[in-house]
Formats: sequence, C-alpha cells, structure tokens
Amino acid sequence: MREPRFWWRRAGIAAVLLAPLAGVYGAVAARRLVRSGLRASVPVICIGNPTAGGAGKTPVALTVARLLRAGGESPVFLSRGYGGRQPGPVLVDPSRHRAFDVGDEPFLLARAAPTVVARDRARGAQAAAAAGASVIVMDDGFQNPALIKDFSVLVVDARRGVGNGRVIPAGPLRAPLDGQLDRAQALIVVGSEPANDIKASAQARGLAVFGAKLVADRPTIDALAGKQVLAFAGIGDPEKFFATLRGAGIAVAATRSFGDHYRFTQADAQALCAQADRAGFVLVTTEKDLARMQGDDAVAQLAARSRALPVTLAFDDEVGFQNLLRRALARTGR
Repeated sequence: MREPRFWWRRAGIAAVLLAPLAGVYGAVAARRLVRSGLRASVPVICIGNPTAGGAGKTPVALTVARLLRAGGESPVFLSRGYGGRQPGPVLVDPSRHRAFDVGDEPFLLARAAPTVVARDRARGAQAAAAAGASVIVMDDGFQNPALIKDFSVLVVDARRGVGNGRVIPAGPLRAPLDGQLDRAQALIVVGSEPANDIKASAQARGLAVFGAKLVADRPTIDALAGKQVLAFAGIGDPEKFFATLRGAGIAVAATRSFGDHYRFTQADAQALCAQADRAGFVLVTTEKDLARMQGDDAVAQLAARSRALPVTLAFDDEVGFQNLLRRALARTGR
C-alpha cells in the first residue's frame, strides 16, 4: 500500500475531510493501548513506530539484539510476519521458509537471532520462551495490547517525524501521539534532521531520547563506486533508501518506488531489467526487497541481477542506550 502524500504535510483539505474518521479510529486505538495484556515468562522489549511507514524499526531491533547478546542475554525476536501466510507460531527457518510464508522482515531478523512469527502475540511469546529466549524482542506490536511490554522504544524518522500529526486515515499516526508516548520509555530518532516537536514531547514525559543513523555497508558501497545505479524499493519510505545511497556517494541515476511490503510481479521484473539494460544501470534494492523476491520464480531474474544494500544502525550514544536496556531488564526481576 502506498501512503498518501498529504500525511506528511502540515495542512491539507484531505486531512480535514478525513478528520471525523480519524477521530473514530483514534478513539478505538487509544482504548486498545491501555488494555491489559498477558505477562510473558521472560522480559519483553518492544520496538515500535508511532506512525505507519518506514522509520528504521528493523535495524533498531537488530541492534537491540546485538547489545543484549553482548550483555549475556539470549534474545529471540517475535514478529507478526506481515505479508506472510503463516499464522504461527512458527520458528523461522530461512532454508525452507519464504517471505511469502513468514514475511520479509523475519528473514532479516532470523540472520541475527532465532525468530518466531505469530499473529497471536501471547502464543508467540510462549514459543519464543520455548526456543530459549531469556528476553523477547518484539519487532513492532507496540499498539497491540496482547502482551505486557517491560520496555518499549518508539522509532521515528528525523526527516518525516510524525507528519501532519493526525491519526490514520487523516495522517500517519497509528494512535494519538500523547497516548503512545505515555506508554513508551525511550524514543529513537533516526537521521540527521531535528524532529524537534516529537523530541520535546518525549522529553517532557521523561522519555530517554537517542539519536541514531543508518550506516551503509562499506564493501557494497565500494563495489558500486563509479557505476550508475537504478535503485528500487517497496518499503515504507523508499526515499529514505535512495537518500542513503546518495549520501554514501553512489550515483543514483534512476529510482522506482513501490508500496510497503510490495510483492513484485513478473511484469515489474521485466520492466526493471529492461530499463537497466537500456541504460547500463546496476540494479540496487533493499535487503527486505531482495528477501521478498527469494524463491519466487516469476522474479528470479530480477533477484539474481539485483544487489542489496545492507545497512546497520549506529547510535550517537550506544553506551547510554545499552545501560538503559540493562536497567530495564534489572527492574523486571526475571
């Protein structure tokens, strides 16, 4: 699904017209936020977005898992598996599952730690504990009340912030912002632009605020040096991916944007390959997009010809964030 452009503008007639629907949606979402869920047998750390669309949540989850392992923990990821057909609970096995089965994000997560996909988060937590988790890292699910979260982190993109500040469908917020901030313990702002409004709101509520940036994989960047690139992406914010390429010095000659979690068709694959052939471009996409293409015969040629650009998250204050994690786990007493 492509998000409406007016979501990210401060004013607009479309947002005003949709305000009544947003009021209903927001009221329902606000009630869900305060519902009491089940407590898992191990601590639960939740990484969420206050808005729909990409903000860097998955790289944050991967970094959290790395920091937890460095502290002696055994993290297991828990994901809904958006875009997959398996209701779960299922332990992701990249050797036999495809994105069509479990979703694209779990593929990336499973490279770093055991990953459970489950639409029922409570049952998923049980499966994660059975898989050896000393702590569960939820990739998304902040607005889902099924599980009690011991520590919740909200992730926002510095460039886009919370857009027009309205709730779906009038804006990008998944629930009223105040209610979301009230149930979080930390905010991570990804990118170099300030996003001052949400930072100020978070700090006023006592949330710890951290800056971070996405760092492109150096060997991949070096391999693309001097080449003209056709960049394509079907993620929440394709422009963020294109900006990452440009910021790394890659010559992005052309771009193609698709909706979030887009499943590429044979026609898409043929068109992208043909465009690259005509102009002599190298095809570059995100790790999520390439994972989504794996095992799909209709787009096998596109998958084989495309290079993925891995990115990692770098905190401005990694030690401070790691200490915050440790204190949060210590408070659980489990």
